[in-house]
Amino acid sequence: MDDRRYYTYIMANKSNSVLYVGMTNDIFRRADEHKTKRNPSSFSAQYNCSKLVYVEVFSSPYEAILREKQIKAGSRRKKNMLIWKENPKMVDILDKLRLGQEQG
Repeated sequence: MDDRRYYTYIMANKSNSVLYVGMTNDIFRRADEHKTKRNPSSFSAQYNCSKLVYVEVFSSPYEAILREKQIKAGSRRKKNMLIWKENPKMVDILDKLRLGQEQG
């Protein structure tokens, strides 16, 4: 049985004025790469997108990629509404996810 997980996620900068949408198979590694600006010339590094504000989990990479493209194609308003539904204060949820992983 394959229990791999794939994630579509949104990172924001401190003031929530810039959003970055991505997909990964390791949300903790990827969020840490954003936070530490592992690739200094990347969009997320240049715009300081270091706060994980939204995550969706999928069982296949194909589903996660499709969702990433769908979110990217949406307006800023749609992205904000998606985030606000789950995270109205747009706080960094990475530690909450880590805690959930340890408990589950």
